[in-house]
Amino acid sequence: METFITTLINSLKGKVFTDEVIRTLYATDASVYREMPLAVVFPEDEDDIRDLIRFARENNVALIPRTAGTSLAGQVVGNGIIVDVSRTFTKILEVNPDEKRVRVQPGVVRDELNLLLAEYELFFGPETSTSNRAMIGGMVGNNSSGANSLIYGSTRDNILEVSGFLSDGSRVVFGELNNDEYREKCNSSDDSPETTIYRNIDKILSNERNLENIEREFPKPSIKRRNTGYALDVLAGMSPFSKEGPNFNFAKLIAGSEGTLMFITEIKLRCHPLPPKEKGLLCVHFYTLEEALEANLIALKHHPSASELMDDFILNCTKNNPEQNRNRFFLKGEPEALLVVEFTRHSRADVEKAARNLIVDLQRAGLGYHYPLVTGTDIKRVWSLRKAALGVLYTTPGDAKPVAVIEDTSVAVEDLPAYVSDFRKLLEPLNLTCAFYGHAGSGELHLRPVINLKTAEGQMLFRKIAEETAHLVKKYNGSLSGEHGDGRLRGEFIPFMVGDENYTLFQEIKNIWDPRHIFNPGKIVDAPPMDTHLRYQPDVETPEIKTIFDFSREKGYIRAAEFCNGSGDCRKTHLSGGTMCPSYMATRDEMHTTRARANILREYVRKPYVKNRFNHHEIFEVMDLCLSCKACKSECPSSVDVAKLKAEFLQHYYEANGVSFRTRLIANISRLNNLASILPQLYNFTITNRVTSRLFKKIVGFAPSRSFPKLQPVTLEKWFRKHFRTTRVSAKPKRTVCLFNDEFTNFNDSDIGRKAVLLLEKLGYEVIIPKHVESGRAWLSKGLLKKARNIAVKNVELLKDVVSDDVPLLGIEPSAILGFRDEYIDLVPSELKEPARSLAKNALLFEEFIEREVDAGNITPGDFIDSPKKIKLHGHCHQKALGSLDPTIRLLSLPRNYVVEVIPSGCCGMAGSFGYEKEHYDVSMKIGELVLFPAIRQKSKETIIAAPGTSCRHQIKDGTGEKAFHPVEILYDALR
Repeated sequence: METFITTLINSLKGKVFTDEVIRTLYATDASVYREMPLAVVFPEDEDDIRDLIRFARENNVALIPRTAGTSLAGQVVGNGIIVDVSRTFTKILEVNPDEKRVRVQPGVVRDELNLLLAEYELFFGPETSTSNRAMIGGMVGNNSSGANSLIYGSTRDNILEVSGFLSDGSRVVFGELNNDEYREKCNSSDDSPETTIYRNIDKILSNERNLENIEREFPKPSIKRRNTGYALDVLAGMSPFSKEGPNFNFAKLIAGSEGTLMFITEIKLRCHPLPPKEKGLLCVHFYTLEEALEANLIALKHHPSASELMDDFILNCTKNNPEQNRNRFFLKGEPEALLVVEFTRHSRADVEKAARNLIVDLQRAGLGYHYPLVTGTDIKRVWSLRKAALGVLYTTPGDAKPVAVIEDTSVAVEDLPAYVSDFRKLLEPLNLTCAFYGHAGSGELHLRPVINLKTAEGQMLFRKIAEETAHLVKKYNGSLSGEHGDGRLRGEFIPFMVGDENYTLFQEIKNIWDPRHIFNPGKIVDAPPMDTHLRYQPDVETPEIKTIFDFSREKGYIRAAEFCNGSGDCRKTHLSGGTMCPSYMATRDEMHTTRARANILREYVRKPYVKNRFNHHEIFEVMDLCLSCKACKSECPSSVDVAKLKAEFLQHYYEANGVSFRTRLIANISRLNNLASILPQLYNFTITNRVTSRLFKKIVGFAPSRSFPKLQPVTLEKWFRKHFRTTRVSAKPKRTVCLFNDEFTNFNDSDIGRKAVLLLEKLGYEVIIPKHVESGRAWLSKGLLKKARNIAVKNVELLKDVVSDDVPLLGIEPSAILGFRDEYIDLVPSELKEPARSLAKNALLFEEFIEREVDAGNITPGDFIDSPKKIKLHGHCHQKALGSLDPTIRLLSLPRNYVVEVIPSGCCGMAGSFGYEKEHYDVSMKIGELVLFPAIRQKSKETIIAAPGTSCRHQIKDGTGEKAFHPVEILYDALR
C-alpha cells in the first residue's frame, strides 16, 4: 500500500491525501451510503487527470469524479480514488455572447457562472435547488434540471460539447456532428477507442430490434425528466437514426452518465437571454394534497415558468429553522399542500393578469383557499423556503428520517394525481409516513418516506419501498430517476425498468467506453445491491453521552450531528451571500465545511471502546477553523449548530488533554481586564509598545501583526455609579430598561456604553444596570462549558426577578446579549429553564428595543437631526443568525436623511479570539478580504462604517485602517 501511494504522489502535481480524516470526510455524499476511498486527489491540471487515468489502469483501481458532493444516489461514494476537481477546475474558459454559449471547467458553480453571464445579458437555464454550490460537472453527471425546467429543460437539453479523457488516456471532444461528419467518425481507418465508440453506437442503433426495445421499454418520451440508465432513447432520436432528429451528439449521452464513461475536463453549454425581469409567485394554499395535484394541471394551462409543490410535512419542518421560519411570511393557516406557481412576464400588469386568470380557474374548480401573489424581493424568500426542503426534513428529531430512496420518480404530468394516489395506497400497509415536494409541473415529486435506517427492519423497508415503487413507476411508464441519477441507489433496478435487453446494451456501452471499469464502477451498470454499504450497521445502538449542554430536543449529541444530511449548503461561496461557512469560503476546502464537522463527529464519537468518546485529535483537527459564527444554526436548513457541538466537544477534549495557557488566558479575559483596569494606562502602554507587545504575543501565541484592543480610562460600571448618583430624571420616564453591562463594553467600549445610557435618557427612558456577572462569551467560545454554565446560572438567578416584559434587558454587544437567547437555555438546569426562557424573550439588542419603541410611537424621526449621512453597515454574525439586521437598519435610518447600505459580507473573520491566534490569523484576514475589506476601501470619504460587534470593529481597524462605529454612537451623535 505504501509503495502504491508513493507512486501516486510522485506521479502528480496536485495534492494526494491518504490519511483517515480526509478519506472519512469523502466516504459519504448527500445519500445514505458510506464507503471509504483509497485516497482523495485534487488534480492540478489536465496532465494530472491523464496521469491518474494511467495509474488507475495500471493498478486496477477506480477513479470517482467529484465536485460539490451533493449526490443523493451515492454517485460519488466508492472504494477507489476520489478525484475532487472542485478546487482547481474552476475556470470559465470562454463566453461567446453572439452564439449564446459558454465553455467552462467542471468545478464552476452554477450560480457563479450566471453572475458572469449576466454581464452579457445571458444565463444558463437549469436551476437545481443546490444551485449556489452545485457545479457544472455534477450537473452534467446527473443531468440536473430544476424548478424552471418547464422552460429551460435539463442540463442535457443545454449541453453542446464535452471535452476530456477516455479510459486509455486519449483526449476527446464530443459535440454535434452532421451525417457526413458522423459517418467519417465511424469509418475512420484507425482503431482508436474513439472510433470504436462510434462504431459501437452505430451498430446498436442501426439494429431495428434494439430500436423497438428502446421505444417499448424506455420511459414515455413526453416525460422530460427521464434519466434511467444511459440515454440511448435520446441518441436514437437523432440523425442518422431518426430522419427528423437533430444532429448526432455524444455529449447528450455523457449527460446523465455519472462519470462512468469518460472524465470530463471542459463543458460547452447553451445560454439563454435573461428572462423578463417581472416575476410573481402565486402561492396557492390547499386543504389536501390531491387538490394541489389537480390544480397543478390547471396551472400548466396558464404557461407558468415553474409549478412547485410542498406538503405540510415540509412546511412544518421549516418552523424548526430560524431563517426558514422567517420565510413563512406568506402562509395562512396550516395548508396540507402548497403550490408555488411562477409567472415570468414583461410587465407587472401581465404577471398580475396571469395570476388573476389562474385564480379564477382554480376557484371555478373549487380548488385552494388562499392565493397570495408574492413579488419583488420576497420572491427570493419563497424560493429559499422551497430550496431548503431537503435540509429541513432532517430537523426531525430521532433516528427515523425522511430517506432518499424513491425521491426522484418522474411520470407524465397528467398521470401524477393517479400515481400519487397509488403510491399513498402502497404506503398504508407499510405504516409509513412520507414527505411530498418537488417539481409538480414536470411530473416529478421528491417522495421521502420516514424510515429508521439504523435498524434491520428499517433497512428491509428501505428495500421494500424501493422495489414496490419501481413497479409502480413502471406501471405508468415513468422514470425511476428524473434528475438525481441512478447511482448505487437505483442502478439495481435498471434491468427491470428498461428490460434485460436494453440493460445488456448499457453494459455493452460501458465495456466499450471503459473496458477496465476504472471510471466510477458500480454506478448505472453492475451496481451492488441498493441496501449495501449504508451509513449505519443495523441495530447498533446510538451511544447516549452525558453532556453539559442540553441536547434533549435533538435526542442526544450524536443525533444533533446527524441532523446533517450532506446537502452541502455550507459549500456556497461569498459570491452567493450569507455567512455560512466562513472557513470554507476562505479555503474552499471540504474539511472546513459544516458538513465535514458533522461527519467527523458522527464517525468518531460513535467509536466504541473509548472511555472519553470526544478524545480524538481527528475531531480537533477538523473543528479547528470553525469560527463559532452560528451561521449554520440558521443558514443550514437542517440547523446543524456546529458552534454548540464544537463547544461541547472541546470541554470533553480538554478533560482528557488539558487546557492550554492561551485558552485559559482568553477565557479569563474579563477577570484579567478587571485587574488591568486598575492601571489602564500601563496596560495600554504594554500592548502598544513594540517591544513589550511583540514579546507578549510571542509568549501567548498571538499573531505578531494583530493589534490589541485598549482599555478605556474609566469602566462603564464605575462611570454609571457616579452618573446614577448625580443624575435625576426630571420627568416621569416612558419606561424603565435594564442595560446589560457586558465585559467588552465595560472595559474596552465604555464610551459606547455611556452614549447608550445618555441616548436612552435623552429619549425619555430610565436606565438601570442590574447586578449581574460577565456574559460568559469567552468561556463559551473556548469550550469551557462548566464555567460557562456557572455563569449562565448566576445571571439567570440574578436577573429572573428583575427583567420582565415591562422592564427588558438591553445589550450593546450582540455576542453577549444573544447568549441569553441561545446558549443559556441549554446550559441551565431544569429548574431554571422557564426563567431562562422568560429572560430570553426579554433580552433585546439595543436596536431591537429602539425598533419596538418606534413602532409604539415613543420615538420618532423628529428626535434626530435632518442632515444627510451615508452609512455602510456590517452585521454581526450572531445577530444575523439568531435575530435580524432589520432593527439595526431601522435604527440607523431613523434620522430622516440617513441612508444605510448593508455590506453583503458574511463573517468579518475575527470571531472573538480566533483572529488573534497566530495559526488562524491568515485565514481570519482572508475571510475579511472576501467582501468586507474591499467594500470599506471602496467607500466614499464621507461614508461612515457601522458595526455592532466589538470584534468586527477591531477587525475592520486592523484590516483597513478605518474606524467603525457602533449604531448606538451614530444615533447618539444624531440627537437634536
